[in-house]
Amino acid sequence: MRMLVTGSSGHLGEALARTLLELGHEVIGLDVVEGPYTQRLGSIGDRAFVRRCIAGCATVFHPATLHKPHVATHTRQDFIDVNLTGTLNLLEEAVATGVESFVYTSTTSVFGDALAPPASEPAVWVTEDTPAVPKNIYGVTKAAAEDLCQLFSRNQGLSTMVLRTSRFFPEEDDDRSVRARYSDDNLKTNEYLYRRVDIEDVVSAHLLAARRAPALGFRRYIISATTPLLPEDLTALRAHAPLIVRRRVPGYDAVYARHGWSMAQGIDRVYVNQRARDELGWAPRHDFAAVVARLEAGEDIRSPLARLIGSKGYHAENFSDGPYPVDA
Repeated sequence: MRMLVTGSSGHLGEALARTLLELGHEVIGLDVVEGPYTQRLGSIGDRAFVRRCIAGCATVFHPATLHKPHVATHTRQDFIDVNLTGTLNLLEEAVATGVESFVYTSTTSVFGDALAPPASEPAVWVTEDTPAVPKNIYGVTKAAAEDLCQLFSRNQGLSTMVLRTSRFFPEEDDDRSVRARYSDDNLKTNEYLYRRVDIEDVVSAHLLAARRAPALGFRRYIISATTPLLPEDLTALRAHAPLIVRRRVPGYDAVYARHGWSMAQGIDRVYVNQRARDELGWAPRHDFAAVVARLEAGEDIRSPLARLIGSKGYHAENFSDGPYPVDA
């Protein structure tokens, strides 16, 4: 089966292309940047180029995007051109060519300000029913593109699904103060409690979404590691996260102590993947307990696929204060 993967030189695009090829599919990789899994160089903002790439494809996986790290280096119009117009081009050509499934990679960043409760409030239990309140042009364009997918499902009968992925990038955090408090592996392991997912699990969710889209119809799903935390933990999480995590994952603190690691004192949101697990049959393998077990065994905390893909970066240039500039 022929499948189109946009952003095939990026983290998720390459991971999808690699996996699909291993499964015996024909993959058309599209990107503006050269890469080993990119056969077609060009922009999704170019409708004629998209038309040529999508011809004969049964499935479209669309992770190509301008990301949050580009907010400080690209114009708002750039985000409109790539994230919105590019998605519209793909949707229209998908309908024209008879694509069977269209899977759009969105982001938990669409929740925006809904993820920042006042200090006196409990942490946010983030489900698909949490309102999207984007706080920058990245979130705005991703949320609008989600709505385009829904529109094409409703009006054109295109089988589309939206996957709101949490953090899976391997690059360092953009916050200097956070980088100063934690080693990179320590920080990322903490995040598996509430806002991180391994790229291997992201890929498996995309494959399931493509398979189930024709039967289930339009859906939005949060794709994040399964949290051990519970709704009754939300108030204490804001100031006493280590205590709560000890309760839910006994023994983690001894492993952390042996490695000189520390847990975040406060957690302000928890992404919940229950709907994707229930409806898609998604069974993510990499959660906080699994990562801690690998740490204790002296293994790499990343999956083999994550290690294989490695770090891509977001910019050609280097910056003096961190891996990329961020204008919130």
